[in-house]
Amino acid sequence: MKERLFTTKNVVLMGMFSALGAVLMLFEIPLPFIAPSFYGLDLAEVPVLVGTFALGPVAGAVMEFVKILIKLVLKPTSTGFVGEFANLAIGCGLVVPAGIIYQINKTKKGALWGMIAGTAVMSVAGVVINALVMLPFYSNFMPLENIIAAGAAINPFVSNIWTFAIICVGPFNMIKGFVVSMITWLVYKRVSIIIHGVGAAKQVHA
Repeated sequence: MKERLFTTKNVVLMGMFSALGAVLMLFEIPLPFIAPSFYGLDLAEVPVLVGTFALGPVAGAVMEFVKILIKLVLKPTSTGFVGEFANLAIGCGLVVPAGIIYQINKTKKGALWGMIAGTAVMSVAGVVINALVMLPFYSNFMPLENIIAAGAAINPFVSNIWTFAIICVGPFNMIKGFVVSMITWLVYKRVSIIIHGVGAAKQVHA
């Protein structure tokens, strides 16, 4: 399996998808109706998810890791690597389950269910990681009361770390997973034709 994954062609592809993901990490879109402005939606998982469908879930985890390394070269950490760790864990929560399900069932239905499962896992992982790691860490730079207040300004039911994570972060990641999945759904077949050839692309999308 290791020999099949780390061929010259696959390593080049993983590097390309990771680099594109790292660049996309630099561009964020705020969703002020869901979460405070310090949360921004990026499309970094689109090339990684495309690469995961093409090369498998192990490749997806590798690309997530390499994406973070390249991003750190382009833009050094401002969170003591905590933000990058969270991005890695949450990103793997999306692409690995999606890749496993698609690897088992290489059809449009398999891809769809994979992305649904990945979005669900990513959303849950985002809630837990934010509540236990990210928000306590950011309280070193911004008082936790101010963070909670920023969430309460959007939704009055936010009153503590866990309600902030569930009400703001959970839906934020669900929207991100939906957007990433829809873009991947639209572009993957075209990319797959380039990677695998016309015949293989028709087979996996039957």
